[in-house]
Amino acid sequence: MSESPIYIEGSIDGLSAVLSRLELTAEVYVSGDFCGHWAVDTSGSRRAPFHLIGKGDAWLHLDGEPQRRLSSGDLVIFPNDRKHIVASSAEVPDESLINADFSDNEGPVTHMVCGFFEFHNQAAWPLLDSLESVIVLELSDLGTLPQVRGLIDLMLTELKHKPPGFYTSINQISVLVFIHAIRQQIESGTVADGLLMALFDTRISRALSAIHQQFAQPWSLGELAAEAQMGRSSFARHFHDLVGMPAMQYLAYWRMQEATRLLESGNQSVWQIAEQCGYESEPAFRKAYKKVTGNTPGAVRREARAVLRRKDIQ
Repeated sequence: MSESPIYIEGSIDGLSAVLSRLELTAEVYVSGDFCGHWAVDTSGSRRAPFHLIGKGDAWLHLDGEPQRRLSSGDLVIFPNDRKHIVASSAEVPDESLINADFSDNEGPVTHMVCGFFEFHNQAAWPLLDSLESVIVLELSDLGTLPQVRGLIDLMLTELKHKPPGFYTSINQISVLVFIHAIRQQIESGTVADGLLMALFDTRISRALSAIHQQFAQPWSLGELAAEAQMGRSSFARHFHDLVGMPAMQYLAYWRMQEATRLLESGNQSVWQIAEQCGYESEPAFRKAYKKVTGNTPGAVRREARAVLRRKDIQ
């Protein structure tokens, strides 16, 4: 007997609501064999680097921490662009070796895939601040995170055979891997507070979902507490403890992220954007925008248009 269809329309979960706004993309820029003595440091781009050990071994070096061995299948992600070195040796490599031309064909071979996750919306920052500065998924154990292991295997197959569309495919797979990495952070218990933990809290996540999906509504603290099915005082305290800011401040913050997106990407008037973001007057919106972002709507729009003109010239 066939199963009844499952409909997933309606309210989406809190993490999906956040991720849908972050404009997350991924880019794999190298997939190759590293031989002999080598060292790689991809920090400093203001993106989130990642390295996948496809075959062989490598060593992860972080300032102030003991070196860590990485084996075939292991994935390391740096959500906050932490300075790092992935190298062929447990010894700290000489600076002259870092990102040098890897023409040495002697010694063991390590196949490594390197890339970046990039968040084009500043709303990503509270989420990234919730994560560990280094995430290592030890996928060399085939029994660990089988879904991620399957995604990694698919990525490596795409890179090996390079079928039509493989470049877009591996980048999309990378995004899925990042989502699974976020889930793993919660399930492993390494995240104690912050937006990520709040998104997985059964009560606070309801209020966050209401904010993310209906940010133009004139929410009061009591109404958000009701969404969370909590008393006003206990909700206010619990929200602040988890997210790191009061609920009404977070509402204003989220509204301004949406306003920024509209200012940068559309031709709507400032008044139209103000109305869409829950403000009854343009002056009130301008004042709130300046307070939250430290900038003015006009300056943000002018800068966005200047960037587009520079791209057109190039």
